[in-house]
Amino acid sequence: MIMLRLCLLAALCLVACKKQGAPEGTIRPAAGGKKYGGIFRVNENGELSSLDPVRINDVTSAHIAENIYDNLLSFDEHLQLRPEIAKSWVISDDGRTYTYFLRSDVWFHDDACFPNGKGRRLVASDVVYSLSRICDARTGTKAFDYFRGKVEGANAYFDATTAAMSTSAAPSIAGVSGIRAVNDSVVSITLVRPFAPFENAVALTAMAIVPREAVERYGRRFAQHPVGTGPFRFREWVPDRFLLVDRNERYWKFDEAGNRLPLLDGVRFSFMKDDKMQLLEFKDGNLEESYRIPNEFFTDIVDENKRGKGPFAGFPLLHVPATASQYYGMLTIDPIMKDRRVRQALSYAVDRSRIIKYVLRGQAAGPAIHGLVPPSMPGYPTDSVRGYSFDPDKARALLAAAGYPNGKGLPEITLQLNAGGGRNVQIAEAIQGMIEDVLNIRIRLKQVEFAQHLEAIDAGRAPFYRLGWVADYPDPETFLNLWYGKLVPSPDKISPLNSSRYTNPAFDAVFEQALATTDRAERMKLYARAENIAMADAPMLMIFYDEDYRFIQPYVRDYRNNAMDRRMYKYVWFDR
Repeated sequence: MIMLRLCLLAALCLVACKKQGAPEGTIRPAAGGKKYGGIFRVNENGELSSLDPVRINDVTSAHIAENIYDNLLSFDEHLQLRPEIAKSWVISDDGRTYTYFLRSDVWFHDDACFPNGKGRRLVASDVVYSLSRICDARTGTKAFDYFRGKVEGANAYFDATTAAMSTSAAPSIAGVSGIRAVNDSVVSITLVRPFAPFENAVALTAMAIVPREAVERYGRRFAQHPVGTGPFRFREWVPDRFLLVDRNERYWKFDEAGNRLPLLDGVRFSFMKDDKMQLLEFKDGNLEESYRIPNEFFTDIVDENKRGKGPFAGFPLLHVPATASQYYGMLTIDPIMKDRRVRQALSYAVDRSRIIKYVLRGQAAGPAIHGLVPPSMPGYPTDSVRGYSFDPDKARALLAAAGYPNGKGLPEITLQLNAGGGRNVQIAEAIQGMIEDVLNIRIRLKQVEFAQHLEAIDAGRAPFYRLGWVADYPDPETFLNLWYGKLVPSPDKISPLNSSRYTNPAFDAVFEQALATTDRAERMKLYARAENIAMADAPMLMIFYDEDYRFIQPYVRDYRNNAMDRRMYKYVWFDR
């Protein structure tokens, strides 16, 4: 390992002697001193699973999709809600009806699904169609839980489409009664009861607006041939190699200088799984950004002031505490994991500070010794949440109380994680050693491709699994939803959100009280009460809170770094 690190560091230093990288493509003048043109080259370490919005629940797919599609609303780099397809919106006095007033200058991308290949104007019926697909079981939706029990008619339509799948007949209900087009430029969504965080929901990747023509023409292949209204238009996807998107020449948004966005000519996504190779490619000038830094290099190329050093001294380093947490989920209906004492013992057996120091080399916001909601969540009292610190004696006592003194009688436990190497494997190996040392439990690591990893987790076939969660929007609900018992389906159905299948009526009651509380400060206190209830049951082994680091090339301008790692490439431009 030491020899490999030295060889890679030597390679980085050799690259440093090469000519400085330059943007690919033709750069042209734009107003306000900016430039048009160039191809932004970026690598994704994870697997791309789908580009159909309703089937996206991984960050790689989301990073790409959010540049192809638009939503009613979006978040800016400060995580504030902003108009997008909807130029404005209002909420009724009773908190149940949300009304969106649409722009009239939004056009779908040119595509063969339209007559003569020319994209048409977006209207309110497109929004109704797109949001209704979230509640349509026939789409393979992974986002229904965001509407389940919240939007009027959502449950009824989901049940009707589920029944239709077995008969091949049309659903007995035409659509979701709570989602309707008032006219071509106004859409309303009516909730069953007030739900304070719902305002954020329409900015989720799953809520992107799609045209019926594309879905019907491409069928299941729509997941590989997306059509939207966003700043970039899909061109080509070669799985495991690259995906290309081109500038949407008719995008509706302009910058403050009057330039039509995006400024780039396109974006090329590659899919190298090895973050070390990604860093080398960046240093060699073949990528415009390198997201995350290999842990073993961190202290060699980042100084104590969080600036690049050595061969990386000339590159801007962007960093921000992320609204993201890393954890291992435990399937609470599994014969072993259903005993909370086993789950608690595993949580007490891990020295998180040691992982940050020796594995991550400091590349984290902090150890996850509180709860699932990260400290970066605005206004949240993280310190009031009781989590798990390293306590070997308590871990052994709990395991003995569960009937497994010194691990005796406990079968080998398989920890499933996504393939590709990097920090996830290094962390897993460290935790594997800690649990074996403290509890005398055998942990087997099982690596699978990311799409299969998620599929197994959602289906309840992975009793112990690695995941991370990035906030969908800046409200603790987006994290605590992962423990909401009413989202757990029958054992034969997938559970994309509450994948640990944790249920506790006490948690649900306080959580529901928080959701109906419009006063944000009071809502935060209730969220913390609910989180304390869940953390006592330890449905997850919390590891650390993320801090995002990325190097960018010196000629990259207006990269809008943000705590939710939304990729806002429509604003980026190159300055030679």
